[in-house]
Amino acid sequence: MHAEPITRGLRKAAQRPGLYEVSHLKDHWEAMTAELKPPMSHQDAFLEAYRCLLCGGPLTPAPCMLACPASVDVPSFIGAISIGEPSEAAEIILNANPLGGTCARVCPTEELCEGSCVLNSTHQRPVDIARLQRYAMDHAFNEGNLLVPLRPAQNGKRVAVIGAGPAGLTGAFELAVMGYKVSLFDARPSTGGLVRSAIAPYRQLSEPLNQETARLWELGVEFRLGTTVDDNMRQELEASYDAILVAVGMGKDASTGLEGDHLEGVFSSLPFIETIKSAELPNVKNKVAVIGAGNTAMDVAREAVRLGAKEVTVLYRRSQDEMPAFAIEFEEAIEEGVQFAWLTNPVKYHGDGRINAIQCSKMTLGEKDPSGRRRPVPIEGSEFLLEIDTVIEAIGQVPRNEFLSGIPDIELESGLIKVDPDTGATRNPLYFAAGDALNGGATVVEAVRMAKVAASGINAKLSEQSNVQ
Repeated sequence: MHAEPITRGLRKAAQRPGLYEVSHLKDHWEAMTAELKPPMSHQDAFLEAYRCLLCGGPLTPAPCMLACPASVDVPSFIGAISIGEPSEAAEIILNANPLGGTCARVCPTEELCEGSCVLNSTHQRPVDIARLQRYAMDHAFNEGNLLVPLRPAQNGKRVAVIGAGPAGLTGAFELAVMGYKVSLFDARPSTGGLVRSAIAPYRQLSEPLNQETARLWELGVEFRLGTTVDDNMRQELEASYDAILVAVGMGKDASTGLEGDHLEGVFSSLPFIETIKSAELPNVKNKVAVIGAGNTAMDVAREAVRLGAKEVTVLYRRSQDEMPAFAIEFEEAIEEGVQFAWLTNPVKYHGDGRINAIQCSKMTLGEKDPSGRRRPVPIEGSEFLLEIDTVIEAIGQVPRNEFLSGIPDIELESGLIKVDPDTGATRNPLYFAAGDALNGGATVVEAVRMAKVAASGINAKLSEQSNVQ
């Protein structure tokens, strides 16, 4: 492995908007935060909006709208931009997605709306929906226009939302708009969950979470931040609220548990990104290995490149076909010089104080496991040493079993909450759930969709109870 492919990949990547020059990489905060989806000028937004064919209609929604989990009316908001009405565009977006500004930055639009754009079928570049959405949202928020709906009359019902990440914020907003008195609880001192702390800074730092949160304040949502909901408090909530929405996300990083994981230079992915977002740049030395091949693994690998590592290699025990990362994330990592070692499994970390090598084993694929992927099997006698300075483990997160298992009658499967997919209802009639605690970790916009479903489910349940009474 050599540095040349990385340099070549970075030069190619630097041609894309928002990326950086190779010479400015090491120790430069600007390189770490150069945005993948930078803001558009008014002129660029106007011209890009005119590329949209404004397809679809009331009876046949446009493919881009159907591909959006939040059901944002893409042609309508782009049409508003094309006639010089970005605030109207922002209102259309927010009507469907209370986190419209955040999703404009972090959504895998290449896999969703932009991937479904009809221009793809004509071998043209799809409309840059993400950056147009960001343009509209930035325009409104930068003018101080939060586009908050009129506060509705209170219906006398109270709902507690546990977790102030994307699902919790969305659920709280939707319920407040319906007239519920909503209290939002989170152990962290700020809102946003992993979006604020652990989404790579080249995707989003913290804006526009503050404005999106402020919209909830304006609707009268009560914030109980810095509050850990333990068993005692949970029982108090059960006695005081008409419904409880669980949106706690996932817990800490899963660990490989390998011998030597205490060595300096061994990081977990989420604390690694959190450290970067605090502007304390980790010293990754020259040779970095990333364990895992999901979207977070792609993020930390690309951040390691930005930190100045000469070689960044992703180790994955299965093949490329089983890789859970989105194709676009993989392709962009390749462009930036990240290398991949397929069918390679770490066995042990070696080092004297700091890690200096990983003992690895080559793998082959056997029968399918419960996930539907072929099970990796070690090849006897295939172990080898890979010289390395830094390891970042990115193999997913563990469920919040300690909290969830204490809720009576909640059904868990592999630590994840089982719900009615049409309502978000659990087996406990008081509890509904949404977000990563149900699926183990997906996109922000999927958390938004699930929270909207759960909020509607809560409203239907409590409205039915009111009618009976």
